[in-house]
Amino acid sequence: MTSETEPVPAAFVPRVEPQAVAQALFTNLTTVVRGKPQQVRLAIATVLGGGHLLIEDIPGVGKTLLSKALAASIGGSYRRVQGTPDLLPADLTGVAIYQRTTESFVFREGPLFANVVLVDEINRATPRTQAALLEAMEERHVTVDGETHPLPRPFVLVATQNPFEHAGTFPLVEGQRDRFATVLEMGLPGRDAERELLAGRGGAALLSQLEAVVSSEQLTSAIAAVGRLHSEAILHDYILDITKASREHPEVTLGASPRASLALLAVAKGYAVVSGRNFVTPDDVKLVTPGVLGHRLILSGGPDLATAQGVVSEILSSVTAPPG
Repeated sequence: MTSETEPVPAAFVPRVEPQAVAQALFTNLTTVVRGKPQQVRLAIATVLGGGHLLIEDIPGVGKTLLSKALAASIGGSYRRVQGTPDLLPADLTGVAIYQRTTESFVFREGPLFANVVLVDEINRATPRTQAALLEAMEERHVTVDGETHPLPRPFVLVATQNPFEHAGTFPLVEGQRDRFATVLEMGLPGRDAERELLAGRGGAALLSQLEAVVSSEQLTSAIAAVGRLHSEAILHDYILDITKASREHPEVTLGASPRASLALLAVAKGYAVVSGRNFVTPDDVKLVTPGVLGHRLILSGGPDLATAQGVVSEILSSVTAPPG
């Protein structure tokens, strides 16, 4: 991987090899997101795996920055939605408007009709509005007044939220959280990375200088190529052992679903490509499991991402990994 302290000038990827797409995105993103190479890799792996990303952390650590940098790096359409209590489902999906000249209804697309959609502070939107995202995230289309409208390809939804702020928020229900392939925590930057931000090397100051390095067509092809990546049956059994252990853990009320097993494999494939390989290893699965499973587990003590990821660590320690 390119060192994030010495970014290489980005250029459009001339081919659709997924490794080249991953490298171009990594180089571009790390010019502004400093000191977080692993979070950047996991975000790219999620996108290449065809999944959606939820960035959950305290204010001011780069949640929106990473989201905007990802959108700027991908050619195509981008829309941002601010989560608020008065946001309506139609404000996301669109609405059918009656035209007197033609005496017919014409569908006006909402902000979901974009290649990359950022929903900032998603937990400030009401459950009714959050539910409007379920069909879009799972099936890549929306239904308005009984008519189905396909979303553009690729369609990547990135959402942010502050898990420690409760006033005026509506926690995501289990079905909504399960639609996100990965939940990512940014964490505070290291001292060197924060010093670079103070010196103007990275951060929001450079965001406006980012250019798209991957076209929407190239990303669509890369996602399809990652989906076709070969993985051994023994690796599938390893994933099934992990999800089975999550269902049997004494602190877990509701363990990982089959959708979680599929997401584990998809994001692990994406991470293999980000690492420059065209095959998946058990280490790829291990590295992505906390981000893929942590938010899906329902604990007996109530929802808590940090505790859930501790449970995931116990699960990974208890399951024997196949030889890599």
